[in-house]
Amino acid sequence: MFQFIVRRLFQLIPVLLGVTILVFSLMHLSPGNPAHIIAGESAPESTVQQIEERLGLNDPIPVQYANFLKDVVTLDFGNSWRTSLPVSTELWPKFWVTFELAIYSTIFSIFLGLIAGIISAVRQYSVADVSIMLVALFGLSMPNFWLGLMLMQWFSINLGWLPPTGWGTPEQIIMPVFTLGTMGAAVIARMTRSSMLDVITQDYIRTARAKGLKEKVVIYRHALKNALIPVVTVVGLQFGGLLAGAVLTESVFAINGMGKLVVDRILARDFPVVQAAVLVMAVVFVFVNLIVDVSYKFLNKRIDLD
Repeated sequence: MFQFIVRRLFQLIPVLLGVTILVFSLMHLSPGNPAHIIAGESAPESTVQQIEERLGLNDPIPVQYANFLKDVVTLDFGNSWRTSLPVSTELWPKFWVTFELAIYSTIFSIFLGLIAGIISAVRQYSVADVSIMLVALFGLSMPNFWLGLMLMQWFSINLGWLPPTGWGTPEQIIMPVFTLGTMGAAVIARMTRSSMLDVITQDYIRTARAKGLKEKVVIYRHALKNALIPVVTVVGLQFGGLLAGAVLTESVFAINGMGKLVVDRILARDFPVVQAAVLVMAVVFVFVNLIVDVSYKFLNKRIDLD
């Protein structure tokens, strides 16, 4: 396993290098001159040229990329072009907000999705199975921002039970987590049901039942553990999606997270902040998938990672 982890860490280098090339290219190919945005529409051309010189925008593109890559290697992303504050000062507080939102939403998705999927698989074609799958289909089809607005209308405006915006208190966490985690719970429920149905028809499950084991022991100790491998894969992919796609939820609930920061800085052409944010999300996504791959060994001892 140690060799597998080391090998995957080395594979991280070309992946991150590709991410740096992609985000650098997209930002520099996008229309709009950052110097014009910083100086203002009525600023004289001399002021714009001075800003371009100060930011290094007059350098050739390969030189700009080499400087950016050097900053990445030294973990020094420079200062924001919009606020002149260090990128790390602006990025990390908002990253942890979005990271917390993604973690809580993932936990909610796993808890709700596993329970729904197990019940649906054990009671195949029953009223409970059909009802759960209909709800899961509704959860997959429903846009997150619409669900967030409806929750805000019901529980904040009409009932006054929960605060409509913000992040930090338990009351403020409930609606954003439910909004962001609903679609993930629906996907996990459908995947759990499908995987469980494949497992419970295997011979070793019939043998366990023939030995007189209780149904709960058969389902949770024998069937569920082997059915979790595809579910864990989905969870890993979803976490990266939640981390990168929380911008709509953050906008609806006025959460000052990294998604909102990235959108604002893309519009402002704040290259250092956007490039650092995308790189951080890529690193987290890769490490989450590394954890998912390692977890396969614990779920099934027969899997050889090396």
